[in-house]
Amino acid sequence: MKKQTLILSFLVVIYAIAISGCTTVPAWKRGTLAKTNMALETDALEAGLRQHAFFSKEATSGGYGGTGGGCGCN
Repeated sequence: MKKQTLILSFLVVIYAIAISGCTTVPAWKRGTLAKTNMALETDALEAGLRQHAFFSKEATSGGYGGTGGGCGCN
């Protein structure tokens, strides 16, 4: 009986920790979370140009759904 209580207590704690990270962000707080320093790429144009140059040089079509040959004309 004591073992079952211990396991149940452990599961309740784990469940409480797991659901505490799930939340809905209100509309007025989304601007704070969408700051440029939170982004993986700080400059979207530069990232796009870098990806285009990489796929043009490598003559590959992978990862980002790009097609075409090594000429860069896609």
